[in-house]
Amino acid sequence: MKRLQRIKTILTLGLPIVGGMLSQSVLNLVDAAMVGRLGETALAGIGVGGYINFLAVSLILGLSSGVQALVARRRGQSLDAETATPLGWGIIVAFAIALPLTLLFLINAEWLITLLSDDIQVEEIAANYFSYRVLALLAVGLNLSFRGYWNGTNRPVVYLRILLMVQFLNVLISYTLIFGYFGLPAMGAAGAGLGTTISLYLGAVLLALVTLPTAINKGMLNLQRSNLNQLKSLLRLAVPHSIQQFLFAASMLVLFWIIGLLGTTEQAIGHVLINLALLLILPGVGLGVACTTLVSHALGQNDPNMASRWGWDVILTAILIMLLLSLPMWLYPDSLLGLFLATAEAINKAHTPLMLTGLAICLDAAAIVLTQALLGAGANRVVMLISSLGQWFFYLPLAWLIGPCLGYGLTGIWLLQTFHRAGSSLIFIYIWKRRNWVHIRI
Repeated sequence: MKRLQRIKTILTLGLPIVGGMLSQSVLNLVDAAMVGRLGETALAGIGVGGYINFLAVSLILGLSSGVQALVARRRGQSLDAETATPLGWGIIVAFAIALPLTLLFLINAEWLITLLSDDIQVEEIAANYFSYRVLALLAVGLNLSFRGYWNGTNRPVVYLRILLMVQFLNVLISYTLIFGYFGLPAMGAAGAGLGTTISLYLGAVLLALVTLPTAINKGMLNLQRSNLNQLKSLLRLAVPHSIQQFLFAASMLVLFWIIGLLGTTEQAIGHVLINLALLLILPGVGLGVACTTLVSHALGQNDPNMASRWGWDVILTAILIMLLLSLPMWLYPDSLLGLFLATAEAINKAHTPLMLTGLAICLDAAAIVLTQALLGAGANRVVMLISSLGQWFFYLPLAWLIGPCLGYGLTGIWLLQTFHRAGSSLIFIYIWKRRNWVHIRI
């Protein structure tokens, strides 16, 4: 297959995934824009609550990549009757993990929030927002399993269509609850949390209605003891990825705490910058998720050379798209920041860090893509170790030193982030070139 044909395949598979991921990030930004009208304290509050919720969600994020890799591998092996069996196990694991996690985080929410902020108003807003968001953990687990199935079968557009519908309803419901329309009380920032939770459960119901008729005929209910190996494979793939995502989410909490040492305004700015960074990262992650399917499918066909080529071609595609998306951050930073921040002082503080965000994410493109590609190959432990060690033993200690201690503030923290992301890309490129991952069996 020629390179242009491969890039066409990447875009055909990847763009619907990118669209789905972008819609989620845009939703977070819309929430930030709506809540931002209530002031920087409210914005900081949903930032604190949102990152604690991300910590909870991170523990089940591995379900999507695990289900996807197994579904794609079964397709590559032409095991049509077992294609949906990983989905069945994914749904069971979602129930088994999400419900206890919800209770655990509700019980411990108060002290987690006080770790991140000593502003009483911020803490109150964060608690109300988080108490609604964490109730959606089960819906998130189910949606991740469905997403993994549709991505693994090369039909991400099915998931995207439902997601876009749900995201539209989310904006409508959240806006109504935040500002109190149609006779409902104005809930403020908490309304954004409740609106998101309602929409996620609507999405789970719609995805179940669309997915189950197809998946049942492809082995979704074949969960006998003879298929326990597939459950073990799912856990072997999902658990390291979830641990890696948990450590990443915990590192975001620590980063948000470090930024909070600079002040409430800086914490509000940090929330905006991180969400804008996610908007730029997610196209790369979406293409990387497509790479998960392509790499796993090629390895299922016993073609490691094709699997390797998919990795390099997806990196090239991701860099071009992320360069294009980063242009507004370089050309119109103040106009972009003005959508979320209400004061000239906050916009001025965020100006340079936003420009550095655009540069950092472009330099991180290879790491973003190859992280997902290695998940498709089954190298989950390698991904977990490299990502976690770099974040915890390099970036966070130096961010604390450079930002609050030495006084370089947000600009110093974001400049360090640029070097960290560039270094991560070089490490993952080296691992991909060595090709030890081609020998992993899942």
